[in-house]
Amino acid sequence: MTTQSLSWCLLPVLLVAAGCPSGGGGEGGFEGGAVPVAYVVSSGPNEVKAYTIGAAGTLADAGTVSLTTDVPSSIAVSSNGSFAFVATNGGIYAFTISAVTGALTSVTGSPFSSASTFNAVTVSPNNRFLYAANNNGTISGYGINGATGALTVVGAPIAAGTTPSGVAVSLNGSFLYVSNQGSNNVSAFRINGTTGALTFEENETAGTSPSGVAVSPNSTLLYVSNQGSNNVSVFSIDGTTGALTPVLNSPFGAGTTPSGVAVSPNGSFLYVSNQGSNNVSVFSINGTTGQLSIVETDSAGTAPSGVTIEPNGQFLYVSNGGGGGNVSGYRITAVNGELVSLGAVFPAGATPVGIATPGRP
Repeated sequence: MTTQSLSWCLLPVLLVAAGCPSGGGGEGGFEGGAVPVAYVVSSGPNEVKAYTIGAAGTLADAGTVSLTTDVPSSIAVSSNGSFAFVATNGGIYAFTISAVTGALTSVTGSPFSSASTFNAVTVSPNNRFLYAANNNGTISGYGINGATGALTVVGAPIAAGTTPSGVAVSLNGSFLYVSNQGSNNVSAFRINGTTGALTFEENETAGTSPSGVAVSPNSTLLYVSNQGSNNVSVFSIDGTTGALTPVLNSPFGAGTTPSGVAVSPNGSFLYVSNQGSNNVSVFSINGTTGQLSIVETDSAGTAPSGVTIEPNGQFLYVSNGGGGGNVSGYRITAVNGELVSLGAVFPAGATPVGIATPGRP
């Protein structure tokens, strides 16, 4: 480790690679289930790179899929590990995932909504719905065919803020949150559990140029990285309406240009990738108040952007958008959330812009 300065057991669908973790991470390997996987989208070339995750956390190449001229911005993987979805400036690409090899196969009809430019994408925890942030300031909803992965439009796009950049669904499936870089706020929506339709709740002020968003495993807290103000906003979530209230002392200082955010499966730790300072901030989370306390800052590669924790809660991965393109890997220390480098970076495309594991984000 280099220092420079979701009760998930009740949600087994999220734990694709193994059983419920007992802490923020673990010290052992994976157990049973489909092969553990991670996926990275890169621009220049425009591609999706697949990896399998070894027992020690190392990433092994599982193939690459070209997106030709469409530029990717974000990727999400269903929590059951069956499908991967990529947001691009030419629509949403859908892929089936081999449970044996982790390889991707294009879904018939992909890309969907090919006339739209999407900045971010997320899948509901029950794997029934997909939500994508449009560059024009709206959110599109889709139903996911559980057998094929094909997408069907759910209603008309609904207005969010200016230049939406991050999307996240609460783990109880009730609420959707969108960070809006251009209007410096977060849009909150209620989700109809039967149809997937969205109902606007409110816009809540965040920091400057909010980017990544993540919801706590118990669906009571929302975390938002603010790239322009170099901090993280934390909000409590009203369990009935989804409305947001800033927690005491929010926002909390992070590194320079914070981008991706990820919460440990037990809800005890928050991880933030900092593009400008080339590192990852580790915070402990007060389970009562939601307030953040810095634990450490760990070196990453050049311009780290996306961050994900594999479903078992043992390993964290960061896509580094500069310096030739690679992924940094870390083991999560269960007792305090500290990161221990896996000792090597893993090759990716020239400019990795997003990374995901099943159900994360």
